Amino acid sequence: MEKLFFIAIIPPAELSENITEIKQDFADRFESRRALRIMPHITLKAPFKLAETKRKGLLEWFENLNISNGSFDVVLNGFGAFANPKNPIIYIRPEESTSLLQLQQKLIDKISNLLPKEVLHSDEHFRPHMTVAYRDLLFRQFETAWQEYENKPFLGEFTVSSFSLLEHDGKKWHVIATKML
Repeated sequence: MEKLFFIAIIPPAELSENITEIKQDFADRFESRRALRIMPHITLKAPFKLAETKRKGLLEWFENLNISNGSFDVVLNGFGAFANPKNPIIYIRPEESTSLLQLQQKLIDKISNLLPKEVLHSDEHFRPHMTVAYRDLLFRQFETAWQEYENKPFLGEFTVSSFSLLEHDGKKWHVIATKML
């Protein structure tokens, strides 16, 4: 049996609550509820499948990761979108951050040694974002929501001092390990 995993930065609780309120607005007014199924995050390594028998090895690899990046700040400033008609996405936009890009690249370099077939195009062409609506957001709803959110202000800032390995239990995602920077 295979399990689903991914690696992400999880913002602090207060900021996560504010972002979840935005996700709830998308659920209530634009019929997009899927983003509510997962806590706010910035994906560092896109979801990947792994045999359940290899879970222990993945956890050991994660615990032994040596990424000397150091803590850094992320500023969230406004909204962005991927306007793909089949799968539109609206997200909160992190400002450009060399530290964030370096962390993600170091992580992808390390995981490519462990799981080379699991490194995806999106991993190699990192576009940091914090999704607030996707998958079940119909394009007509996207167009209406984007008119409102395109210029809507949002400002948040947090210090990244760790990142987490998450596992899907068939219903929702759970943090199973956290790595300090």
